Amino acid sequence: MINVLFAARPERWATYETPLRKAFAEAGLDVDLRTEFAPDEVDYIVYAPNGDVQDFTPYSRCKAVLNLWAGVEDVVSNPTLTQPLARMVDHGLTQGMREWVAGHTLRHHLGMDLHIHGQDGEWRSFVPPLAENRPVTILGLGALGRACGETLASLGFPVTGWSRNPKEIEGLTCLHGADGLRAALSTAEILVLLLPNTPATENTLNAETLALMPKGACIINPGRGPLIDDDALLAALDTGQIGHATLDVFRTEPLPSDHPYWAHPKVTVTPHIASETRPGTASEVIAENIRRGEAGEPFLHLVNREAGY
Repeated sequence: MINVLFAARPERWATYETPLRKAFAEAGLDVDLRTEFAPDEVDYIVYAPNGDVQDFTPYSRCKAVLNLWAGVEDVVSNPTLTQPLARMVDHGLTQGMREWVAGHTLRHHLGMDLHIHGQDGEWRSFVPPLAENRPVTILGLGALGRACGETLASLGFPVTGWSRNPKEIEGLTCLHGADGLRAALSTAEILVLLLPNTPATENTLNAETLALMPKGACIINPGRGPLIDDDALLAALDTGQIGHATLDVFRTEPLPSDHPYWAHPKVTVTPHIASETRPGTASEVIAENIRRGEAGEPFLHLVNREAGY
């Protein structure tokens, strides 16, 4: 019997219990899944950082912590966490991000807002360039960044991707390092932010880097709120350096009702909906990782502790 502790808020248990039990059965795993165990009896923890478990020290038998979220910044720095940590990367989350990023990229590329908000009797003739003439840059080439880059490239956009370390992805121009970041921003008529939230990535977009972008560029942020210096972005929007910002994530969530983003005519706020973990597909990923752990195989999507993601 494999003892699996579900360590997340009660509403998550209501959503995940049935899909997890189904996934374990389909994987041929004999699992005792509960929300309470004696810590020294737990083999795996299915985990959300906003749950009750914050001290991993008593879980001496635990073979891995399996995060329910794609983001791990709220747990990776926990000094009591010595067990392997796997982030959540599942088909539903990835496909949802592909669709959201592609939709908003096409919205800005095609100038859809001009007509959606222009139903006033004025005939506005606007013909956008073809996708092949609209450079897109993606900052962050992890699983989600790569998937979005490949999707946009398949639509004909020339896509430049940037990451801290060198990467090679077919169909994308991949840059890295400080010089690579400047080059990636210099052509970014549409910029998509999919970097993790680490000390090294905070305020990646600031007054200096925003000034590197083509005048009137659009920013799409489904990644992490702290990637952007909010005051610098608002200033760049006011001067026209940045034409529009579609923001799905923020430093404080829910975004306070008096935040300037809500009232700014060049900002679109969406309520952290770019990509949600789907219980069915996420449960399959968790079951596969437990199967791997029991078989002595490498876990999927292990977190690089030194890099912080």
